[in-house]
Amino acid sequence: MPALWIAHVTVSDAEAYGKYAELAGPAIAAHGGTFIARGGRFVQLEGKERPRNVVARFPSVEAAVDCYHSDAYQEALSHARGASERELLVVETSE
Repeated sequence: MPALWIAHVTVSDAEAYGKYAELAGPAIAAHGGTFIARGGRFVQLEGKERPRNVVARFPSVEAAVDCYHSDAYQEALSHARGASERELLVVETSE
């Protein structure tokens, strides 16, 4: 079953986070991920508001988790740590 990778982010260092984004895109694509939403308009109805929200579709939960643990994504993530506050989850879709 396909899965969605959903990230809610507050960026505190735009330059460092830009490096993360530059490296994360290819890492996500290498695992079959495609972006559905990247920082567009949103309406926060409940919970903590984060100004940047990203959704990527993967072929499966396993593909998304493998991406997260890959060397390429971990290299990208090293630029986001200390440059952002984030929540990230993967959820299997019903289609």
